[in-house]
Amino acid sequence: MTLRRFALPAVMTSLVLGLSACGSTSNLNPFNWFRSDGVKEVAVIPEGGFLEDQEFRGLVTQVIDLQVQRSTGGAIVRATGLPPRLGYWDADLVPENFERPVDGVLTYMFRISEPPYHTIAGRPKQREVLVGHFVSNTKLQGVRTIRVVGERNSRSSSR
Repeated sequence: MTLRRFALPAVMTSLVLGLSACGSTSNLNPFNWFRSDGVKEVAVIPEGGFLEDQEFRGLVTQVIDLQVQRSTGGAIVRATGLPPRLGYWDADLVPENFERPVDGVLTYMFRISEPPYHTIAGRPKQREVLVGHFVSNTKLQGVRTIRVVGERNSRSSSR
């Protein structure tokens, strides 16, 4: 009985110590049995990016006016664009560089969707498209100039 009392713990201790001498990646090592390797993050991004992130709208042909109006908590950038014919729609000022200024210049692309059918040219006043974009005071820190880019030209407004 006394032999069994001392022999069993001695055998178990030598077994644990002997198996723990196995490599750290070994499955025989009892210290690795209940350890987690952590969470492995895998990004599954399709070739060419997600469809929602792709911009299918083109630039407006010409930016004819740009105004920056002060507002509560920031400013409203208002631009007028002139597409080549009637029927252009879904206009927006899309920020460049995640709406961060580069050398004090905050840049927006004047994006617009082409009509799905053939339309007439119309007069320039009929084709004008107005867009607006709110910019908060936090995003305006360090900005000296706001620029709106079209296909043929760009307009800018300085403080």
